[in-house]
Amino acid sequence: MDGESLEIVVIIGANPPDRLDKALARDVPEAASLSRSRLAKLIAEGAVRRGDELLTNAKARVAEGDAIAITVEAAIELDALPEDIPLSVVYEDDDLIVIDKPAGMVVHPAPGTPRGTLVNALLHHCGDTLSGIGGAKRPGIVHRIDKDTSGLLVVAKTDRAHHGLAAQFEAHSVERAYQALVYGIPDAGDPRLKGVRGTSFEPGGVLKIQTRLDRHRHERQKQAVFFDRGRHAVTRARVLQSFGTPPQVALMECRLETGRTHQIRVHMAHVGHGLVGDPVYGGRRKPSAAALPKGGAEAIAGFPRQALHAATLGFEHPASKERLTFRSPLPVDFSDLIAALGG
Repeated sequence: MDGESLEIVVIIGANPPDRLDKALARDVPEAASLSRSRLAKLIAEGAVRRGDELLTNAKARVAEGDAIAITVEAAIELDALPEDIPLSVVYEDDDLIVIDKPAGMVVHPAPGTPRGTLVNALLHHCGDTLSGIGGAKRPGIVHRIDKDTSGLLVVAKTDRAHHGLAAQFEAHSVERAYQALVYGIPDAGDPRLKGVRGTSFEPGGVLKIQTRLDRHRHERQKQAVFFDRGRHAVTRARVLQSFGTPPQVALMECRLETGRTHQIRVHMAHVGHGLVGDPVYGGRRKPSAAALPKGGAEAIAGFPRQALHAATLGFEHPASKERLTFRSPLPVDFSDLIAALGG
């Protein structure tokens, strides 16, 4: 999941209600469009603070003059025009469309990328049938993947579909499995991993990473792991294949229980296994060229993006209630990299 977030500061007025959620619902600016139920969810997710104090109880008491900071996903004003950009359509009906997004495509317009986005392409492909829930700022978009991540995402074409899909994402009932190439091999027997806070191993060698994620304290475009603030985030990862003798990199399946900004990239970096090609979180780790097939180390060094692909997407169709599951093969650049590693 990618995108920016912003901070809304609410100053509690005179004679506040006796609960945090009620006080925020009364005093939050109308332009923020935050209902009491949405505010309660943000409180539970760890997105509400009073100074350095994390407020996670909707019943917490507040006082007049309190400055309450709420971190929410930022919306941008959409001034997008339809563009005839080819789309890889995996599935489409009257309610929704599933796209296999190429690496390098931004999902929706933002400052610096007003054109060439998935939204521009969808406006041309779907015309005026995209759902407008959430305002014209993100027509039909119920989830996103990073610009340089490839793979599957679903877009709503009707309000009914948008409501139904959004509810499934909020309930964490959508199946999302990614394939990622990471440095090193996460191993349950690694004593170092046992000392990394927020990590554990489940049956089958599945690495579970459970933390909170929030903006980095100093680099505001980055996300970082926290345990006292931010949004609850859970990733499960297992090794599909390792490369090198001794192993230098691993192909992982990463499944999202939650879908936070840059979640897989941040979580894998947190456990010391950053993604190959990730310029933000991947670190400067270099595999041993001698341990890899000829040209393998060079292929890793030259890979121009994070090696992350949204390979599986499953959800209940919001109209028919049928369970739909879609799978996307690795794109050519990713599969070529694996081939260079001997896969």
